[in-house]
Amino acid sequence: MSNTGATLSNEQHKATVERMWRALARMDWDTMKSCMHPEIHYEDVPTEDPGAHGPDNVIKRLRIAFDHLTSQEQELHHLAADGDVVFLDHTETWIFKTGEKVSHTFATLHVMKDGLVVRWSDYWDVQGFVGQFPAWFLQEMARHTAADFSD
Repeated sequence: MSNTGATLSNEQHKATVERMWRALARMDWDTMKSCMHPEIHYEDVPTEDPGAHGPDNVIKRLRIAFDHLTSQEQELHHLAADGDVVFLDHTETWIFKTGEKVSHTFATLHVMKDGLVVRWSDYWDVQGFVGQFPAWFLQEMARHTAADFSD
């Protein structure tokens, strides 16, 4: 995939991805959207749901879970860019409003277009992460479908 317009450097692409992830940890939805291309597709690859298309739907999808958190912390292990592809290896720690704390490592692929994230694909061990979730949260997540974050 290539950019339209001027070619941006690996460092510029990495800076955009870092800005988006820092905003996610702060749950700063406006800054997150500013890092997303209008055609973004976000998906959790190992799950069956189709993911979300467009910045507004991506935020809706994230908020289904994140609205139950007091914070989300991130530990960056590796960040690499090659042209329009940025790879992130990181650990997320979710702290629920009810006090539970869960952590898991993700590998995330970003594809850039026009300097913004157009594809965001998370790869992770579903049972390893979801198996840590409190039962009440699993019940809450089961209430939602793809219709909650699609046009």
